[in-house]
Amino acid sequence: MINFNKNEILETVAMIDDENLDVRTVTMALSLFDCVGRTAEETADLVYKKIVSRAGDLVRTGEDIAAQYGVPIVNKRVSVTPVSLIGARHGGFEKIARALDAAAKDIGIDFIGGYSALVHKGMTAFERDFIESIPSALAATHKVCSSVNVGSTRSGINMDAVRLMGEKIKELSERTADTGGSGCAKLVVFCNAVEDNPFMAGAFTGAGEGDAVINVGVSGPGVVACALRKLGKNADLLTVAEEIKRTAFKITRVGQLVANEAAKRLHATFGIVDLSLAPTPKVGDSVAQILEEMGLESVGAPGTTACLAILNDAVKKGGVMASSSVGGLSGAFIPVSEDAGMIAAAERGALSLEKLEAMTCVCSVGLDMIAVPGDTSAATISAVIADECAIGMINQKTTAVRIIPAAGKKVGDRVELGGLLGTAPVMRVNGYGAERFIARGGRVPAPLHSLKN
Repeated sequence: MINFNKNEILETVAMIDDENLDVRTVTMALSLFDCVGRTAEETADLVYKKIVSRAGDLVRTGEDIAAQYGVPIVNKRVSVTPVSLIGARHGGFEKIARALDAAAKDIGIDFIGGYSALVHKGMTAFERDFIESIPSALAATHKVCSSVNVGSTRSGINMDAVRLMGEKIKELSERTADTGGSGCAKLVVFCNAVEDNPFMAGAFTGAGEGDAVINVGVSGPGVVACALRKLGKNADLLTVAEEIKRTAFKITRVGQLVANEAAKRLHATFGIVDLSLAPTPKVGDSVAQILEEMGLESVGAPGTTACLAILNDAVKKGGVMASSSVGGLSGAFIPVSEDAGMIAAAERGALSLEKLEAMTCVCSVGLDMIAVPGDTSAATISAVIADECAIGMINQKTTAVRIIPAAGKKVGDRVELGGLLGTAPVMRVNGYGAERFIARGGRVPAPLHSLKN
């Protein structure tokens, strides 16, 4: 049980009322290993029934907790065991996708994640079939999110899977061209994916998780920016880091309270609190704004990577002090389309794809919600994925790519994705090719420091 003193309560109220503090998501992680039936149709039916039965009260519970404690809970979501595993026996992956979508619609959640595969060292025939199904499955559903883990520090990078994912992203963009390639916003490619991530599109329920687990994602970039503004422009960087750490501690305490309550009311296990500064297109809810409060004229300027490293480290330190169950990704997200400051920086030319890649060396996840010209080749997309996976593999961190080839769009255009997905300015991609590199296939070997036994 968390006990708040009077000052903490007043501070939290101010954060909610004035600084955009919210619980970004309460995500119920469900194991579907007990849903494998004798046929693909039976499996899909069992999947639907388990989600509706087990998570049917998730939305109402989230609303009740929000009303009781006055803490906005923006999204209620479900993640499930990777569907590539559940459907391995019979195939019928798209039947399961439709069951997931129907269940998500019927229980009223925002998204459901776990249309996923783990192919970081190799692909079986059924996993290749699964990946082939992703474009049609995501184009035909509304709430289903997909992820594929193609690399890890322990195993290296599966370049055959990287090549295939570049092709599937292009295909998905073409299938959803009427909405700017929005299907690609529901698909992420990982290196070192984690099993307890509550954030979409990358959430899935790992094999090491329990039957029903509550993971909570808390966000508060506006709170951190406000704290730095109050600190003043002359504070040294050690003082800045300490202020971020204190603020992250307070934010995490709110998440711990909500997570404990939700787990108790839903008869589930409490998993983790993911303290990720996840921005929204709303003004005042921007990670870019935090970096600019630290002293940058614009995000993307020299010094951006250093500022982001300070921010990410301080957020993690503050979160760990507030809860013994901090997990997921926990740090700072830098999605372009979902952050008003990032959008503005990209449109004025201060932020490039190459600078974003450098920033991903020190932050949570990676190249996120980036729109590129629609004529960008599948090989170039695969090469971008390979670069990001190399950063994750060598640095022993989670990295990812969520990229949107915007059909019919060119550099300088905008893609309207709507809601939390925001608006993506179409960014320039280096015009030199990597076709021969991607065509080699095979596997990038694991680095020497992977040998830790």
